[in-house]
Amino acid sequence: MADRLENHLQGRVSVITGASSGIGAATARALGARGAPVVLAARTADKLNSLVTGIRDVGGTATARVTDVTRLDDVEGLMDFAAGEYGPVDHLVNNAGLMLFSKWSDRAVDDWDKMIDTNLRGYLHAISAVLPGMIARRCGHILNLSSVAGIRVGDASGVYSATKFFIRGITDSLRQEVGIAHGIQVSMVSPGVIDTGWADKVSNSEGKQIAQDLNEGAIHPGRVADAVVYALDQPADVTVNDIVVHPTRQDW
Repeated sequence: MADRLENHLQGRVSVITGASSGIGAATARALGARGAPVVLAARTADKLNSLVTGIRDVGGTATARVTDVTRLDDVEGLMDFAAGEYGPVDHLVNNAGLMLFSKWSDRAVDDWDKMIDTNLRGYLHAISAVLPGMIARRCGHILNLSSVAGIRVGDASGVYSATKFFIRGITDSLRQEVGIAHGIQVSMVSPGVIDTGWADKVSNSEGKQIAQDLNEGAIHPGRVADAVVYALDQPADVTVNDIVVHPTRQDW
């Protein structure tokens, strides 16, 4: 019973990619409030610095490093920075992502490439950078943010969904290979439509309308952060494999 009430986040160094807004920012605040030193990574310095200040103002421990997850050297530098600030990385929250809608007939190759670079390469770079230390210590937790789009493909979301199916695949593979063999916890949280401003970033005109319609009734990113905290706040002998979080009144 005592173990169930224990805070398994206290002092656990947590790196969060895509931390400057949305789910990443909400997760940073939630983990910081539970005593986890958080290292925030994104490409926007002003937003990162503001978030760090907010976490510190309420007693949390936080720092940030501007990072482009599409560059392996940048991500490796992030992990070195985190270790230098607080010690070995205990938690990786792989969150940086792009959600750009378009029809196949639009041939929006630039948008496809951006999603491939961020949603695929970005996740792989972070895993590659954090994994050697976790394997050496035989502990750690990798949590990948996926999406309900990685369960079912929606209108105009073909390439985006494909990147999320990819994340589901690498998460399952990681769990089987490094989870069982090396004692590393591997989890995935799959949100439905979350109000993160994502629809405003869609440049394709038809895709933008679909995105805005879909975003009606979206839930607050803090709801997803709660799920991330739950998955990470587990003893070393427990892994929460997959959590799906979506609006009650939307069919996902």
